[in-house]
Amino acid sequence: METDQNPKSAEKKAVLPSSTSAYLDPHYWNERFSNEEHYEWLKDYTHFRHLVRAHVKPGSSVLELGCGNSHLSDELYNDGITDITCIDLSAVAIEKMQERLRLKGYKEIKVLEADMLDLPFSAECFDVVIEKGTMEVLFVNSGDPWNPRPETVTKVMAMLEGVHRVLKPDGIFISISFGQPHFRRPLFNAPKFTWSFEYSTFGDGFHYFFYILRKGKRSSYCEESCEKRETPAINLPHEELESEDYIFRINI
Repeated sequence: METDQNPKSAEKKAVLPSSTSAYLDPHYWNERFSNEEHYEWLKDYTHFRHLVRAHVKPGSSVLELGCGNSHLSDELYNDGITDITCIDLSAVAIEKMQERLRLKGYKEIKVLEADMLDLPFSAECFDVVIEKGTMEVLFVNSGDPWNPRPETVTKVMAMLEGVHRVLKPDGIFISISFGQPHFRRPLFNAPKFTWSFEYSTFGDGFHYFFYILRKGKRSSYCEESCEKRETPAINLPHEELESEDYIFRINI
């Protein structure tokens, strides 16, 4: 009798939605989190730890948007960054994460059910806001990536306005994404924002983007220098082609 030689791959395939539109459905996420213990979008912490450590100090207050069942907060905690607040729309994800962190004894991490488009926090209360793959959901069914639908832009701007509001005057927004700079720049660089714009890349097959936006540091120099950088070529190994990241990326 044949056996599955790659059970982790089978588990990931089992939670794939029938279409990317399902990513917009809260019921999909509740069902998924009920049956899936852990999934890391856009690589795990080990691939971009060096970038986080270069920009986030251990004493920083950090807000993670769309924590889901990721272990990003656990890894930040193990690196000495313990003042962490995690939010997600899914009550199932929140309940399971609260229990996981309780069992680990990570009492300092706060986990709340909340909407990243309507952040329930006072102004200028976080040193760092970080999201990993969460923003991508807003681009599902967004149409032409060069000219996204108005409803997409409205949601993205609501998210960014909230992030900008809760960041301290010298705070940092970190966005980890496969969205390329020429698509993200017009949104990040909207006139209402005072942050600077820069990015690094990581990954072997996919080149993921690690955006760093520093509040109060906007300058024309950054925009000009970032404009000249070339997007890395994509040369994907077989396991990358089968990943949910790849399927998600080619359908939004």
